[in-house]
Amino acid sequence: MKTQRVFAAIVGLAWPLLMGQAQAAEIKVLASTAVKTTLEELGPQFEKATGNKVDLEFAPAAVLKAKIDQGTAFDVAILTAPVTDALAGEGKIDPTRTTISHSGIGVAIHKGAAKPDISTTEAFKRALLNAKSVGFTAAGATGAYLKSLFEKLGIADELKPKLKPLQGAAGEAAASGEVEIGMTQISEILPYANAELVGPLPPDIQSYTYFSAAVSTVSKEADAARAFIKFLAAPAALTVIKAKGMEPG
Repeated sequence: MKTQRVFAAIVGLAWPLLMGQAQAAEIKVLASTAVKTTLEELGPQFEKATGNKVDLEFAPAAVLKAKIDQGTAFDVAILTAPVTDALAGEGKIDPTRTTISHSGIGVAIHKGAAKPDISTTEAFKRALLNAKSVGFTAAGATGAYLKSLFEKLGIADELKPKLKPLQGAAGEAAASGEVEIGMTQISEILPYANAELVGPLPPDIQSYTYFSAAVSTVSKEADAARAFIKFLAAPAALTVIKAKGMEPG
């Protein structure tokens, strides 16, 4: 009888843990590269708080949209607002979307290099025209905006010989010296130790990209997916979002 009581006590103590493991969910998150460093910090915090597992995959929003169109399974999408709007219209994500953060475009150089003046639009134009090479990530909303901006500023033809559309990160290209000036989301510059943020684009030509989160309409872990989005939008996440070069909401 004593052995049975001991066994029963052990089972009683272990049962909540076993139940927690059985109920733990694993959610697949497809997210824009701009929110990478934010999610890499907040994801583990969510895992610790809930016991759920977060599987993160990062790429430009347009690339991830193509993967979703091809049938890639996911539970949460955190992509640029126009892309999530399109996915909602196609019935691939819940129409209820939560704006997690937004970010502006920044100018990066190799750490220690002379900082160009980008304090005004005219100064920004001169900085680009004086640079030996200018890089930006070809895929994604920022690249599309910059190409249209160069046309608007009337410098597209002069810049053409020195423009370098990049397959990788513009912050990394500036850090390595591959380009003299790199332009991308500020949150994609700060992670590189050898890249230096000169500053954001001048206010009159700045463009902000908003990132929205939503649950897949066919997610098998919808409750955990919604909990993750709620966690990212909670006040406690604001400090991390700002530290990574973004603004909440």
